[in-house]
Amino acid sequence: MSVDVAAIQFEPTLFEKDRNIKKLMLLVEEAAENGAKIITTPEMGITGYCWYDRKEVASYVEVVPGPTTQAFYELAKRYDCYIVIGLPEVDTATNLYYNTAVLIGPEGVVGKHRKTHLYISEPKWAASGDLGHQVFQTKYGKIGLLICMDLHFIETARLVALKGADVICHISNWLAERTPAPYWITRAFENHCYLMESNRWGDERTVQFSGGSCVINPDGHIQSVVDAGDGIAYGMVDVQLSETKLINEETIFADRRPELYHALLTDPYLWNPLDYFGLYGHDPLPPGRRSTVAVAQFNVTGSKQQTIEEFTRSSKTKGAELLVFPEFAMSGFYSDSDLGEEVPGPQTDFLLYLSRKYQIYLVAGLIEREGVKLFNTAVLTGPEGLVAKYRKIHLNHRDRTWASAGDEWVYADLPIGRVGLLIGYDAVIPESARVLALMGCDLIVCPSALAGTVTIGHPGTKVRQNYPIPTGADPCHWHLLRARAGENNTYFAFANHFDPAQGFSGKSGVFGPDTFHFPRQEVIMVDEAGIVQSEIDTGNLDNVYPTNVVRRKDLVMMRLPHYYKELIHTQKLSLFTD
Repeated sequence: MSVDVAAIQFEPTLFEKDRNIKKLMLLVEEAAENGAKIITTPEMGITGYCWYDRKEVASYVEVVPGPTTQAFYELAKRYDCYIVIGLPEVDTATNLYYNTAVLIGPEGVVGKHRKTHLYISEPKWAASGDLGHQVFQTKYGKIGLLICMDLHFIETARLVALKGADVICHISNWLAERTPAPYWITRAFENHCYLMESNRWGDERTVQFSGGSCVINPDGHIQSVVDAGDGIAYGMVDVQLSETKLINEETIFADRRPELYHALLTDPYLWNPLDYFGLYGHDPLPPGRRSTVAVAQFNVTGSKQQTIEEFTRSSKTKGAELLVFPEFAMSGFYSDSDLGEEVPGPQTDFLLYLSRKYQIYLVAGLIEREGVKLFNTAVLTGPEGLVAKYRKIHLNHRDRTWASAGDEWVYADLPIGRVGLLIGYDAVIPESARVLALMGCDLIVCPSALAGTVTIGHPGTKVRQNYPIPTGADPCHWHLLRARAGENNTYFAFANHFDPAQGFSGKSGVFGPDTFHFPRQEVIMVDEAGIVQSEIDTGNLDNVYPTNVVRRKDLVMMRLPHYYKELIHTQKLSLFTD
């Protein structure tokens, strides 16, 4: 089933609720007359957003169902469509206020979502939502509702996608970057579902909102977008495409390993991490420091020892202390005649030789044999010897023809910080990097052979932003691994196989721990073989509390794990769908 949809962009005005409702109704009616059957409008679109306190917003809150939902219900009934509106809701039983999204259909109020993960402004007047993360069945497919900052967290979109959402209706007051925002694209891509984004635009009480309302495909590409101004982004949702849950031939939900995700239900960053890690004198974080990390990008087919040594020597000459090579860099891809080798073995010994010769930490992928089993493995070597070995946990369709899956998350404490290991497809599964972040990792290293899309460009925006926030064209506006770094407040070193003829586009890079830090903390290798490197800082000022975002993990700290229990269920979450 395919259905026409529309994401409305609108600038509400504070203290003019009636005006806002009338203008929104005109835009909704325009979209419905043009055939849209699912229509979204911005967060708090009927009132505006930047309220000083509970007293100021008190005369604008309302119940659900209520007068505003009734007005939009008349449109939904007339045009046989579903409409999402954002409003400040009051619960008469408790007199608590909520930032709420309401789904209204021809049958009336279908359901509502109270924003769970509040931005800095909302605690001035609103309580955190208490309805969890639901999915609502409609005649045009299953709809999940999320509001603005909810989408910063991998867990919220994952929950509604696992519950069968064909489309996530995300309504927001997004700011501080050019849009469509990388997090919007990432959540659509990693869950292979449509994302309808209604964002406001314009200025309100010194805050510049970014616009960019859009309809995003399950592969992350944008169907249509509104840049600046009021407007409507039209698109189409193909329910069957959303239900396939395939990314570049990978069965992304079937490949999850929920039995290994128990860390998602923990919340270590509620505590001072400098105390939490190292409690009872066990496993304290290393001190960390400023250092330089490099990644290599090349075609791993065939023997590459000479290339690996050349890149190692070059990286060390330029000051790198750690260098990451791609997946299978040591062994080449698996073939039916490949028996692999034990670790340590000749290939590991060669890396050890280079680590000692050049006094550098090296990470590289190879095919490991243990008894009759083969593993897709990454090894970390240093001047002191073999430091760590990680066996890929999430196997892709190529791996499953020969490899056994690993079953243990691995990190190593080095002078440069706590370093976690992933391999390729692991990074597409968002739970992987999250678990390592919750284990205290400062840096995630990821030897990869990822094919298909990992970046999408942006033509630029007319929405003005304060310096140094960029607004111009950017060929790598969205990069999956930049999102992984930012959402987990870790550095991320991604070294990808490069073979454009076979669909391996490279795009290796080193990414910083704060997505909203400008200028961006990153380097990206685009369309060539070579190495790039970047300085990272995992240190901390002499203070009892963390002074570095990579140690403090501000975004990770704001998670609400009590909502996430369903993520570790091994049965299909459609059982929990409303």
